[in-house]
Formats: sequence, structure tokens, C-alpha cells
Amino acid sequence: MLKEPRPGRVKTRLGRDIGMVPAAWWFRHQSTALIRRLAPDRRWRTWLAVSPDAEGLQSRVWPAGPARLAQGGGDLGQRMARQFRALPPGPALIIGADIPDITPARIADAFRALGAAQAVIGPAPDGGYWCIGLKHPRAAPATLLRGVRWSTAHARADTEASLAGLRIAHTATLRDVDTSADLR
Repeated sequence: MLKEPRPGRVKTRLGRDIGMVPAAWWFRHQSTALIRRLAPDRRWRTWLAVSPDAEGLQSRVWPAGPARLAQGGGDLGQRMARQFRALPPGPALIIGADIPDITPARIADAFRALGAAQAVIGPAPDGGYWCIGLKHPRAAPATLLRGVRWSTAHARADTEASLAGLRIAHTATLRDVDTSADLR
């Protein structure tokens, strides 16, 4: 899931520490490197869920190749749930673009975890997560990603609660970049 890297529209907590222009620059280059690392892998198909919708669908900022989907409106949970339901049938994984340590091996581990579970979450140390995956996204509970307190230490716990009744596996803990301390 990606936002166009415009100062003041992406990585605003990081921007308060280092400036909005450097934060947008970091996000653009981090996201581009991530796409280039993951998209060529033939074990999965990479889609870019972009925002804002019209601008993101037409943008030349991101590498060519991966198909794009508009995120649409609503809070982060509504936009993520919409992506799960829009993708072709089969296991699906949503990741953030602000996690420098995502590698093809980490993605493969998350998909492997779906072999014995119905959902997978890759925790982040701050109480959030770097990935969420579903074995059968179109059969997800109606409560999927509702009531999540985003950008708080409760995001992962709230997300797991929204996966009512699904067997959840966990994969590696990875750190996202929200502040200048995270860049270190």
C-alpha cells in the first residue's frame, strides 16, 4: 500500500523530526527499492494499492510493471479490506512500504505461514505490524480490520480481534520507520 510521496502527505511523523521534504524523499526511495526487490519474484504477483486514487494510478513515480489498484476512501482498515476483496482468489499479503528489512525471503515466510493458518501477521515492535495476510481473502469475516486503533500500540491486537475465529500465524518481527530514531 502506497501513497504518492508528497511532502506533508506521507511519513508526517518522520517529517516532524527531519522535515517533510526529506521524509517524502526517504519514502519514495525506500518504496522504489522495495518494489524493485519484490516485484520480479515469480513466486507471487505484486500489486500496488495506490493513493490518492487518480494520481496514484497515473503516477510515474513508481517503477513500471506491477499492476495498480486504487485504495479508495475510508480509514486504513476499510482500504486494506477492500484490497483483499479486490484481488484474485488465493492467498494474499498486504505489506507497508516503510519497512526497510522486507526481503523476498520474508514474504515467502509469510506465505508459508498461511499453509497452516487462515491469517498471518508480521509484528512490528511498536504494537503494529508490517504485513497481514489471508489464505482466503474473500471469505474474511465481516469484522475484518474494523475498530482498529491505527498508529497506536493497539493496532496489532485490534487487528487480531477483527479476525474473529481465524487461526492466526505470526512471522518475523520487523521495524517500520515512523520517526528519526527509527532511521538509526
